[in-house]
Amino acid sequence: MTDSIHVSAAPSPPDEDEISLLDLLQIVVDNLRLLVLGPLLIGLMALAISFMVRPTFTGVTTIMPPLQQQSSAAMMLQSLGALGGLAGAATGIKNPNDQFVSFIKSDSIANNLVDKYKLLDRYEKEIKFDAREALDKRTRVTTGKDGLITIEVDDFDPQFAANLANAYVAELSDLMQRLAITEAQQRRQFFEKQLAQTKKQLVAAEQALGSSGVNSTAMKSSPEVAIKAIAEIQARIAAQEVRLGTMRNFVTESSLEFKQALAELVALRGQLSKTEANTAAVPANSADANYIARYRDLKYFETLFELFARQYELARADEAREGTVIQVVDVALPPERKSKPKRSIVAILTTLGVGFLLLIFVFARQSLRSAQQDADSAEKLKLIRGSFRRSMGKA
Repeated sequence: MTDSIHVSAAPSPPDEDEISLLDLLQIVVDNLRLLVLGPLLIGLMALAISFMVRPTFTGVTTIMPPLQQQSSAAMMLQSLGALGGLAGAATGIKNPNDQFVSFIKSDSIANNLVDKYKLLDRYEKEIKFDAREALDKRTRVTTGKDGLITIEVDDFDPQFAANLANAYVAELSDLMQRLAITEAQQRRQFFEKQLAQTKKQLVAAEQALGSSGVNSTAMKSSPEVAIKAIAEIQARIAAQEVRLGTMRNFVTESSLEFKQALAELVALRGQLSKTEANTAAVPANSADANYIARYRDLKYFETLFELFARQYELARADEAREGTVIQVVDVALPPERKSKPKRSIVAILTTLGVGFLLLIFVFARQSLRSAQQDADSAEKLKLIRGSFRRSMGKA
């Protein structure tokens, strides 16, 4: 019986450049005193230095901005579609809190605080721009999912930090009194301008009608019915045309809303043509034509004035109901504890950081020592040193 011959492969020699975990562990153990005592010593020094740093206090106030809700006038704009697009074009803010945060961080409020609290001297700055930057670095404004806005101000004086945080709220309230923030305020301003302009035109139309005189022939034409209807349709057409012009700024002509508004305009023009066709024609050079034309203008501006006045009063009522009152949830009080520096965190982070750097140092030093023992590596290191000396201008 022939004996089978088993040939066992000899184990391959380990790669000389390969470093095992045991080798790394050996390096750590050899430098254990440095890796432990070094970070601890530096951490204790950082802790001692943190006691020398002047403590910083943070004044915190929390506010609830006015809730922007759909007003009664906004819900009624669909019934007056010709005017609805005018006021709606300027509104539609997705997140009102972002707007209030921008107000708080505005240069207008910052300049007022710089002047009121003499921050140029306190922050040792020469111009307002630098003082605003210093104030911005010490101020944090955040908004949460709960809809509240938090204002935090850092300062070495706890009372001053609280006063400055509360001052932001006061300045924000003053700013909002000068600006049209809510949807109702914007509509009120728009209809107020339109109302004033239409009123001037209405007064002019009344004066023109009064100067034309009233004769028996004009009275027989009885324009109160036919011409009033024509004037009202013309006023609705004018408002609809303004609406379409405004809609082009925020919707495309292929949108359903724009097509619907365009169809309404076409229907109004068709209605106007029928009404004018049913009205008895008057010679253009007659006194009746002059009276009727001026009477038509009067009814036209009266209709526009009524439309704008109605929306203006609704906007005023909504503005009074919404209000722009900033409600303070938490008033900033002088903090009893400092916010910075956090000594324990400083010591821990310094210890961990120094320990990591020392670990890299001992690994790099051991790698350099191993390279010096190898002829090829030693020669490469020699060339590197020579190149470094030449780059530094040394022979």
